[in-house]
Amino acid sequence: MGKLKKTHRGELMRKSKLVAVMITIVLIISNIILIPVETEAYLGDRTIIQGMKGYDVLQLQKDLDYLGYTVGSIDGIYGWRTHNAISNFQRNHGLIVDGVTGHETAMTIIKEVSRPNPVTNTVSPSRGLVPYSQQDVHDLARLVYGEARGEPFEGQVAVAAVVLNRVESQNFGKSLKEVIFEPGAFTAVDDGQFYLQPNSDAYRAAEAALRGWDPTEEALYYWNPVTATNKWVWSRPIVTRIGQHVFAR
Repeated sequence: MGKLKKTHRGELMRKSKLVAVMITIVLIISNIILIPVETEAYLGDRTIIQGMKGYDVLQLQKDLDYLGYTVGSIDGIYGWRTHNAISNFQRNHGLIVDGVTGHETAMTIIKEVSRPNPVTNTVSPSRGLVPYSQQDVHDLARLVYGEARGEPFEGQVAVAAVVLNRVESQNFGKSLKEVIFEPGAFTAVDDGQFYLQPNSDAYRAAEAALRGWDPTEEALYYWNPVTATNKWVWSRPIVTRIGQHVFAR
């Protein structure tokens, strides 16, 4: 009888351990499922509030900084400085002041950073002393459309900024046209997409870059890491990623 009790007790203990292990496994799986995953959301895709982080927060901070609002560190973390900057932006644009970047606030910010200049024969950029003609604007917009259509607006500005950074560099052509048509420099020129008619977003991106917006931190190169075949570009120091492109100096 004593042996039976011991056997029964041992069986119960084994079953208890098995149940405990199963519960632990279920909890681990549940936690994995429930842990929020950081997605590569773009500005306007979701409502962002203080404490959140992500690529869209980084976009937001760069846009606010470009518009003259103090956000502190541009690090992709929605801290109190970003919250205050949003509140000030909302106050200045007749929006509900709550420090939260909802869809309306995000769209207003995007509209402000992409606001085009009045059309003139010459565009006076704040990024340098090189004068750009309206034909230059058209060529830059064509390159943006050929190289970066489908990218977020910031990514289109970034491509335009790389072209302008090359113009100001000592290592490329001295004019925008020379930089664009340098042999092998841009896929859109090589495959003919440069000659497509650019849309309004491409023009706004070109003009935003000419006014001085450079989301690339003075990058001179960009490429799609999924499709790039040139091994040399990987030797360049990467400074940021915007959309499907990485940007490097």
